[in-house]
Amino acid sequence: MRHETATITICNGAEAGTSVECAFNPSAYRMEKTATYDDLTAAGTGAPLTQFVDGGAETLSMELFFDTTDRAEPTDVRTAYVDHVDTLLSVDDDIGAPPVCRFVWGEGLDFTAVLERADKRFTKFRPSGVPVRARVDVTFREYRASEASPPDAAAATDTTRRRVLTEGERLSAVAAEAYDDPSAWRTIASHNDISNPRDVPAGTELEVPPR
Repeated sequence: MRHETATITICNGAEAGTSVECAFNPSAYRMEKTATYDDLTAAGTGAPLTQFVDGGAETLSMELFFDTTDRAEPTDVRTAYVDHVDTLLSVDDDIGAPPVCRFVWGEGLDFTAVLERADKRFTKFRPSGVPVRARVDVTFREYRASEASPPDAAAATDTTRRRVLTEGERLSAVAAEAYDDPSAWRTIASHNDISNPRDVPAGTELEVPPR
């Protein structure tokens, strides 16, 4: 019987379509989902009332194992595998945010997400010090694309707003707040004649146009 190989595929940005194949499938994985509740005070009840606020995004956690010692000439495990995982945590200039990815393992697991955490440990080395074996603890957070507003709703909110950029804030964060889509930062950059989205100082007043 052929064993399916787990893969991580980048879904958007400059590296869209690039896949990292896990030579060793994870021995286990953990999925976690939470819900947020709030207590409401009600006179005369003797106890607060519990009200549902929102459902949290589901997370997928596991340990990935990478090894290049079975190759004729063991190569650096970082360039062969680990650097591709790091790409999922780096800001992609095309979208102004880290890319979305899919973790697929045969028919049993298909999870669209963003990588939230990668804890890397290198455990075997060549005499030169080059690592050839690594274990990477990863946590993926569920990603859902925002649904477009119906035409009449979009027309009702067809107004340009002003926004002051705060310390450490990126245009992608403003786009996420305004449009529920961090990759829409180009709309804001173009409207404000910004050529380099990474070089916008705090305190800059922006016009946020309708999508």
